[in-house]
Amino acid sequence: MEWNARRLDVIEPSPTLAISAKAAELKKKGEDIVSFGAGEPDFETPTHIKEAAKKAIDKGQTRYTAVSGTVELRDAIITKFKRDNGLEYSRNQIIVGTGGKQVIYNFFLATLNPGDEVIIPAPYWVSYADIVRLAEGKAVIVPTTKEQQFRISPDQLEKAITPKTKVVVINSPSNPTGSAYTRKELEALAEVILKHKIMVLSDDIYESIVFDGFQFSNIAMLSPELKELTFVTNGVSKAYSMTGWRIGYGAGPLEIIRNMDTIQSQSTSNPSSISQAAAEAALTGDQECVKVMAQAFQKRRDLIVGLLNAIPGVEVNVPQGAFYVFPYLTGAYETDGFKKLQAASSETSKSKLFCAHLLDKYKVAAVPGIAFGDDYALRLSYAMGEEDIKKGVSRISDMVRDFSL
Repeated sequence: MEWNARRLDVIEPSPTLAISAKAAELKKKGEDIVSFGAGEPDFETPTHIKEAAKKAIDKGQTRYTAVSGTVELRDAIITKFKRDNGLEYSRNQIIVGTGGKQVIYNFFLATLNPGDEVIIPAPYWVSYADIVRLAEGKAVIVPTTKEQQFRISPDQLEKAITPKTKVVVINSPSNPTGSAYTRKELEALAEVILKHKIMVLSDDIYESIVFDGFQFSNIAMLSPELKELTFVTNGVSKAYSMTGWRIGYGAGPLEIIRNMDTIQSQSTSNPSSISQAAAEAALTGDQECVKVMAQAFQKRRDLIVGLLNAIPGVEVNVPQGAFYVFPYLTGAYETDGFKKLQAASSETSKSKLFCAHLLDKYKVAAVPGIAFGDDYALRLSYAMGEEDIKKGVSRISDMVRDFSL
């Protein structure tokens, strides 16, 4: 008897969650681990949001809600889109899920037929490709470079499109690189998208975490025609430090939302009623907390970029948003010490080998770049205190120096 479903053959467990779990396990054993692994703000959920959840409990809001979310939360999401993005949606064009990941998963289940192609620029968030494969689609990975700020060009997009192309993924600001598309860059991509009438999954989860006065735009904001081709997904996890509350949401064409609702009705049904009340408070309340957190992340970004670029053999771009850096290790890989480590190991991925040695010998957890489609780098989340950033980067510097000795 074969117990395992064959669909599992095409996916792997989330490497970011695996790294974070291993770091947590080592910390419990008393080891001094600096973890750059989890994409999770280290701030407390703002007080007014927690109070809204407590009030919801006291008022008995503990029963099932509509599958797509409460009327109050969906109306708050409608208000958010109009306020922040100039986009207008009706209530039946909004769906709320148990985290942004479920919303994306349900979107692909609702839109892909076997063999449909989804263009995913690399480096990419670790789950996109595996979710596409679970939905019986084909992930078409288009590599981008450090020199082009990890942003797909119109020419690359044009060349990747085939008669089977159904969706292109645009994640801006990006996990893992922090790169973000300007409005002008989106307009150039939009010409190709409109020419071929392909759909866009616009993952805006880091929309509010932008730096240096960067003006966020998504492709749905450019024209009514593009809005009809775009499914926008967002959530409260990153902007409001609500990762454990598990609320994501999406907006798009009515038919897609209706199909996603059907899928969700046969899987999880509605998200937590209490978390929905908290999310409503987050979206409708004072937004100053979002700005304060973004300012803190910008300060940390400046710190970690400066420290990393001071390490010989390491290069990192300056991110426009999110809370990640994606340092390139080309020079470090060329050291005699790393080559000896590679020769003694059966691991073929350079970034996996680098990160394994970093955790084992230098007590720093980081996610290998290969998990995001680029083996020359690693991802570091700087959603942590400045002293931990300094300590962790100092240890990375020690390891690279030791490779050079």
